[in-house]
Amino acid sequence: MIKKESKNVARLRRHKRVRKTISGTPEMPRLNVFRSNKEIYVQVIDDTNGVTLASSSSKALKINGGNIEGAKLVGKDIAEKCKKAKIERVVFDRGGYLYHGRVAALADAARENGLEF
Repeated sequence: MIKKESKNVARLRRHKRVRKTISGTPEMPRLNVFRSNKEIYVQVIDDTNGVTLASSSSKALKINGGNIEGAKLVGKDIAEKCKKAKIERVVFDRGGYLYHGRVAALADAARENGLEF
């Protein structure tokens, strides 16, 4: 009998494959997304120095991150924080998730508010 891997194990495998090629630099940091059932979290990371430059989450904003509207608000917030930190361009790391739903809404909201990737 072939054992089927869980969704999270498959996501981590995809994430590991993507992280081989994507890395954040001080000039172009990595915008990382983590999505749970209830919340959505995003960080802007400089992998060269191992530093988180900015972060936002639906939990910190005290909103419902389990829906698309919450993800849009988190995307808007991270774009504003990046503007304050003088970060204009980032590399998008979807964390092994499909570019659909909440992940796509967060990315689109960040782009609309001035973040370039």
